[in-house]
Amino acid sequence: MKNVMLSLFAGFGAFVAIAFLSIFDASFQDVVLLMAPFGATTVLVFGVPQSPLAQPKNVIIGHLITAFIGVLFVQFFTVTPVSMALATGLAVSAMLITKTTHPPAGANPLLIMLSGQSWMFLLTPVLTGAIAIVLIGRLMMNIQRKWAD
Repeated sequence: MKNVMLSLFAGFGAFVAIAFLSIFDASFQDVVLLMAPFGATTVLVFGVPQSPLAQPKNVIIGHLITAFIGVLFVQFFTVTPVSMALATGLAVSAMLITKTTHPPAGANPLLIMLSGQSWMFLLTPVLTGAIAIVLIGRLMMNIQRKWAD
């Protein structure tokens, strides 16, 4: 029963985070806070919060590094199957080298290259959204701890 409750609480945390980002996103036309990889990020942050892959450094820096690589490729290279594969490979290597591995961030170069994003994408949704998910994750962990007592 405890496992079911923890699973439901994790799902609720993911709901809160994605609802926050999507409602904020829909409220302001010039601000984007939601991107598909954040759905997978919530699985880690709320489902397995103690995992090294779910730690704030990994979530925020992992998303930022891989998004930077994606935008770099959009700005300076032609988007081709080979360039998308190269960007993804570099993103994986960069996360491993910097010890900021966050698997959902591996999708960022593909997302960015396929949609032709600019440097502003690093600020919103990547950085702002990742920070919001981490903060909501910490808030939910604190609530869970108080609820469990």
